[in-house]
Amino acid sequence: MIHVKKAGPPEAALIADLSRSTFHDTFAPVNTKENMDKFMREKFSSQMLIDEVSEPGNHFFIAWEGTTPVGYSRVRENNNPPGLEGRETIEIARIYAIREAIGKGVGKELMQAAIDLGRSLGKEVVWLGVWEHNLPAIAFYEKWGFERFSDHEFILGDDVQTDWLLRRNL
Repeated sequence: MIHVKKAGPPEAALIADLSRSTFHDTFAPVNTKENMDKFMREKFSSQMLIDEVSEPGNHFFIAWEGTTPVGYSRVRENNNPPGLEGRETIEIARIYAIREAIGKGVGKELMQAAIDLGRSLGKEVVWLGVWEHNLPAIAFYEKWGFERFSDHEFILGDDVQTDWLLRRNL
């Protein structure tokens, strides 16, 4: 049984560890070691991730299976992309499950927590970015009613990649 709890500064080191391990597990097989190492060192260091937890407008959730953390999400306010100017939005900046928990409902529970948070804050739209080649994630988001409205660049190391921007009304 998966349950989700809001997390904060006391869980910052755990969030950083989950962030680094799930990102690496997800993207290392399809990117070069050099680009992954550079990104992890320059843009995704443990300290940078720990610091995010206390930043205003950030909300973190951890998914648990019993006493084991199996995933997390970062939901962010006040970060409207082009195309959603003037709208009350909330962004799902990250949503990841550990490899062993994929398919166990972790994503479903984290997504519901983000949607519930957005509604409780009076937001109109929830949006996110997803790598154009991450087909399982795109299919997951489409099942939740997300639709593509734009795209933007994501730089992983020295590799310029394209993220699709997806949105859903709340």
